[in-house]
Amino acid sequence: MIENSDPEFEILNCLYFVEPFSRILEETGIDRNIAADVLKDLIARKLVSPMRFDDDAKEYVRSYIYDGDHMDDYHYLATKEGLLLHNGRA
Repeated sequence: MIENSDPEFEILNCLYFVEPFSRILEETGIDRNIAADVLKDLIARKLVSPMRFDDDAKEYVRSYIYDGDHMDDYHYLATKEGLLLHNGRA
């Protein structure tokens, strides 16, 4: 099992549903730069997916490419692996 740091756990806890970066900051109280770094690490580890709203489909879809310098431009969702890790089963 991978040990999660407190910020990782708190961020994963917010991402059972699609959430904007601003909401993650609001819910966790984590410093913006730290939250961005932790989120980028979770994305790299495939524990979180960046999401964009698709106007045609009228829903959020996974964004396979994202700009790490503009975290506010995306919404985020924990992946199945991220949820399993968060719940202690990974």
